[in-house]
Amino acid sequence: MNTTYYPINKNCRFHLGDCPDAWQAWYDDSDWESVSLPHDWSVTLPFSREYSSGTGYLAGGIGWYRFRITPRESWKGRRLYLAFDGVYKNSRVWCNSYYLGNRPNGYISFTYDITEQFSFGRENVICVCADHRDIADSRWFTGSGITRKVQLLVQEPVHVIPGSMAFETPEVSSQKAHFRASCEIKNDTQQDVQITAKFRLVKTESTESAIENCSSAADKMQAEVSVNMHIPAGTACRAKATGEVLSPALWSPDSPDLYTLETRLCPADDVSGEACCGKEYMADSRRVGIRSIRFDPDTGFFLNDKNMLIKGVCVHHDAGCLGAAVPVPVWERRLKKLKDMGCNAIRMSHNPHMPELYDLCDSMGFLVIDEAFDEWEGPKNKWSTGHNVYPPKHQGYYLDFPRWHKEDLTDLVRRDRCHPSIIMWSIGNEIDYPNDPYCHSSFTTMTGNNDADKPAEERQYNPKRPDAGRLAVLAGRLTKIVKEIDTTRPVTLAAAFPELSSRLGFLDSLDVAGYNYKEHLYEESHRRFPDKPFIGSENGHSLEAWEAVTKNPYISGQFLWTGIDYLGEAKGWPIHGSSAGLLTLAGFEKPGYYRRQSLWSSKPMIHLSTARPDADRGEWTPVSDTWNYPEEEEVLVKCYTNLPQAEIWLNEKCLGTFQKDPARDAIILTTAYVPGTLKALGKASDGTEVSHALTTTGTTCKISLHCYEDTLPSATEPAFRQIEVLMKDTWGNPVLSDTSLLHVNAENGRILGLENGDLADVTDYCAAFRRVYHGRLLIYVNYIDEEKEMTITVSGDAEANIKTAVLTLPPLK
Repeated sequence: MNTTYYPINKNCRFHLGDCPDAWQAWYDDSDWESVSLPHDWSVTLPFSREYSSGTGYLAGGIGWYRFRITPRESWKGRRLYLAFDGVYKNSRVWCNSYYLGNRPNGYISFTYDITEQFSFGRENVICVCADHRDIADSRWFTGSGITRKVQLLVQEPVHVIPGSMAFETPEVSSQKAHFRASCEIKNDTQQDVQITAKFRLVKTESTESAIENCSSAADKMQAEVSVNMHIPAGTACRAKATGEVLSPALWSPDSPDLYTLETRLCPADDVSGEACCGKEYMADSRRVGIRSIRFDPDTGFFLNDKNMLIKGVCVHHDAGCLGAAVPVPVWERRLKKLKDMGCNAIRMSHNPHMPELYDLCDSMGFLVIDEAFDEWEGPKNKWSTGHNVYPPKHQGYYLDFPRWHKEDLTDLVRRDRCHPSIIMWSIGNEIDYPNDPYCHSSFTTMTGNNDADKPAEERQYNPKRPDAGRLAVLAGRLTKIVKEIDTTRPVTLAAAFPELSSRLGFLDSLDVAGYNYKEHLYEESHRRFPDKPFIGSENGHSLEAWEAVTKNPYISGQFLWTGIDYLGEAKGWPIHGSSAGLLTLAGFEKPGYYRRQSLWSSKPMIHLSTARPDADRGEWTPVSDTWNYPEEEEVLVKCYTNLPQAEIWLNEKCLGTFQKDPARDAIILTTAYVPGTLKALGKASDGTEVSHALTTTGTTCKISLHCYEDTLPSATEPAFRQIEVLMKDTWGNPVLSDTSLLHVNAENGRILGLENGDLADVTDYCAAFRRVYHGRLLIYVNYIDEEKEMTITVSGDAEANIKTAVLTLPPLK
């Protein structure tokens, strides 16, 4: 038999609140709620200003989960593991009342061997407790509970240890690539074994699943290398082999070609002459890529020996109303939009993300910074009643860092090191934030990039605070941990106050230095560290920040804060999230999305956005992409384009042909509002016409429903659907100013959430109604019975005079 993963996602019992006896297998949980995994209980509860603004005004608490595993005869004699992708947080796990262990970090994947505790005579009861009472433990929404998938891993007695696979491509060219493959093989039998480990590289389509069908792999096989091993009983040995691939398909953002690395074990007779485990079997299978990376201190980043600008965004892990339990198609939809914008890189802020997101980055072509920590041994300020409002709270990971940092960092690198998308390991984010808590006598006062409301005394040097020189010691220690596991990727971090920390050795152990919002220091730091590559690890959206990359070839790229809005880091009730993204929480484009597209995309584009004057602030304030204003009001028009010029038309009148000024991020003009159509026209270099128009709209009277079709394999969460709602007038024009209250009903469907992207809307996320925001709403829904059709009905209030919309989706089976 092959190594097999069995998902655990249905018929899980959940109780919010402490049940000290619930670890006992005989505990009566019949009155507990039935939930599906992954599960985030925080988003099922009401918003309240009594909770932390940092984590989005949503509750935490203690939650218990209990699920059952029915034994199968075929599992006898095999090794059984429970694999958790992440439990937020302070998890404790039992199998049949036997305690397996705990894991404080809510973002780390972990595995327990339950072979000895597993029973074949009855159902097996798994109990999990998650303790998230300290809800001011972060500056962003974390979620609560078993927020990522759980699987039962069934392996042969001689098997690959979970997390031990490694794949490296030390020499790569278009003609030939050398690779190294290795894994740890455990012999859990009572006899020594002789075994042949085969590493087989098979060409894979980018949208295929990680586990390949063995029968179809033969004609795609590119290379096979093997190693013979003697493994004593009860021990583990590392199998290592090297090979080469001729004319390899190289992985890149433009061509994310992938291979499947199959690890097959072929046991020979054991030392006593008795047959061991039988025939050759698949012990592990995963997608890998062939590519080379390097950072040059003078000329930036190179992928497959080609110089490339990194055009990245930072992302947090939540999806609004879904919380931290995010179905894979949600990320696919989001990443596709970021890709269309010209983005080619993702920074996993500021913690390990769900494993499936890295798979998507592999298959869709995104470069990745994988980040481990936002906090080391010192507590950061956590704003609990508004952004940077004092006094802060100081809960967080620092409490667990001394005991767990090595194991957490090791597990992260071991889990993710086969992903071709990952180009850097980040050991920390803004650990050197001034006076938070580290300081130094070099500065009598220190002001960081996020200190607008920080009291003066909090910015002053205090010799009793931890000394910032300690950060260099910790950075060196964490870098060493990474290098012991993976030497093929550079180590970086995101520095917040290099004015001080870079002079105290904070950057010395790093391969690449990351700066957050410190573009003005690039030139000076490059002179001081001529042998060290630099990158903008976190940057604002200004044109100047981007030009700091394009005008300085020694800067490899930038990561915008952020690609997508996220929950938490809220400025004060009722705002419950950050609006820093180019996409809303619902994954809809903001005007800034098109501005960035004009800077990053190579595909010809043009887009109009408008604004009106703000008398109180004396400036122009952007609004959504509409052409509805009072008659004759002066309107600011912004035309975002990557074309050299554009014509702007208002109805039948040409307002002019405007040249794109390289020093500005848009073509800008003002005109008096006249109802009708505002249109921008441009021509690509091949003569193709590109256009975009805004039309004056009437009163909303229609609801348009569109089911987003993901391109994932049908086996991946097939029952999940994303329904996009758009309000329209009688002529079918989108009414982006609409805020109608809509009611949603699903026949043969389970509504998972309604997200409009409005960060001031604190309607309960579990409600079946919500207002549209900028004329849009997103419905997340699952089939109840996949053999029947599902009908979605969306209606407005009775007095709204909006026609009810119905969308029928066919059965899946």
